[in-house]
Amino acid sequence: MTAAATGPASVSFPALGTTASLLVADPGAMDAARRVLDAELAAIDAACSRFRPDSELSRANAAAGAPCHVSTLFAEALDVALHAAEVTAGVVDPTVATAVTALGYDVTFAALRPQDLGPARLAGPSAGWRAVAWDRPTRRLRLPPGIALDLGATAKALAADRAAHRAAQAAGCGVLVNLGGDLSVAGQAPPGGWRIAIADDHAAPDTAARPTVGITEGGLATSGTTVRTWRRGGRRLHHIVDPATGDIPTPVWQTVSVAAVSCVAANTASTEAVVLGERALGRLRRAGLPARLVRVDGTVERVCGWPEDSVGGTR
Repeated sequence: MTAAATGPASVSFPALGTTASLLVADPGAMDAARRVLDAELAAIDAACSRFRPDSELSRANAAAGAPCHVSTLFAEALDVALHAAEVTAGVVDPTVATAVTALGYDVTFAALRPQDLGPARLAGPSAGWRAVAWDRPTRRLRLPPGIALDLGATAKALAADRAAHRAAQAAGCGVLVNLGGDLSVAGQAPPGGWRIAIADDHAAPDTAARPTVGITEGGLATSGTTVRTWRRGGRRLHHIVDPATGDIPTPVWQTVSVAAVSCVAANTASTEAVVLGERALGRLRRAGLPARLVRVDGTVERVCGWPEDSVGGTR
């Protein structure tokens, strides 16, 4: 019998328009965990991509005005998106697709032209999640004419949660999945927990010192306004939209990191915080969610026991 390898192993690769990272507590289990992650990423992309004309999401949007039947995975993703809208009172809402597209995010970010001399268009307030006719038992969806869904605020986090739990079962050890800042852990964490480096400035070199936290379960998500950005008519825009206006929110937070029972819950709260601005501090305190919020001037706010910054860890 060969002695088990010691220390976590990791791999990173492009996926879903960002970087996917997989860490396993037992390096010998990497292949099993990677197969699960690859399958989950392929499935969520086929179901929920806004940029694939053959995805279920694209087909559902194209069928607006008529009912359509969806898969179990798309149904789960839609349930998650509608629940996020409900618990945030519509602040994180899946009916923002028209608004996001009008602002210029109408192709994958890799294909997006960072600068366009044309002005940004505003689509106005989104219709809101209650306009979506969804019959869960039969998995039949009907979007009113003129309404399109964007599941980007929750689908990637859902993929992280699904992949982490399934990979941990397949690998028989602790697993961490990080999809561009949407992070989920499952199984037995390494001694001391998984050390996570929080990126305030994603443009900074990898050698830059980053504050770190340790987690042993659940999820952690960072939402920010500095990475997926582009300019239209002299305005700097990003991918987080306020459904109430169809525009980006008033800039208050550069990044918001939240820890929660799952990556979906963490990402819902971090996205909501970016939209709420100053009101986010009270909202996070009432929810009891540990969070670290970085203002646009670089000053840091911490709530609900988020620790003081320490340096060193896994990005």
